Amino acid sequence: MSLPHAILTALLEKPSSGLELTRRFDKSIGYFWSATHQQIYRELGKLEAEGFIRELPAAQPARGQKKSYEVLPAGRAELARWTAAAQDPRPLRDTLLLRLRAAAVVGTAGLETDLHRHLELHRRQLAEYEEIERRDFPPDRDTPEDRLRHLVLRAGIDLETFWTGWLAGALEEVAALSGGASADAADAVDTADTAASAD
Repeated sequence: MSLPHAILTALLEKPSSGLELTRRFDKSIGYFWSATHQQIYRELGKLEAEGFIRELPAAQPARGQKKSYEVLPAGRAELARWTAAAQDPRPLRDTLLLRLRAAAVVGTAGLETDLHRHLELHRRQLAEYEEIERRDFPPDRDTPEDRLRHLVLRAGIDLETFWTGWLAGALEEVAALSGGASADAADAVDTADTAASAD
């Protein structure tokens, strides 16, 4: 049920068309809840059928004009109900962790290269989150809405900081198992330590 609620949240922040929602998911909500263009359009139809949103009347009807939607009171009530409801945390399911467990019985051949790739991807994501933080959350912006949005972003920053540090350590372990820590693994640990101390 999370995608419809993500859409309700986005529409309450700003009435939008399906295309605009897709772009906003790509730039913000998609960092923690991704959705394709088709999924968003499908959910918009369902939300409209359930009476949670409605199509905004066009200022000047035109052929091919994008439909824009806004949230109705029933949609706001549903989002408030869902926000307040208890939900259990989800267990971590990551294929990389499963592959490491498998490597314990079949060997680590080829794994080090992919660990380096994962480390680089997480470093890039961390840098992107930190840039968003600098750009969108300066010290003088301290509204309740901004504080909650910043809290979500901080979760992303903290998670990426964890992964970069953990992957650097994993590379050191795998390199040691392969016959001595490589210079790349040592460099990965040094870089992760520097990033952690910068926070």
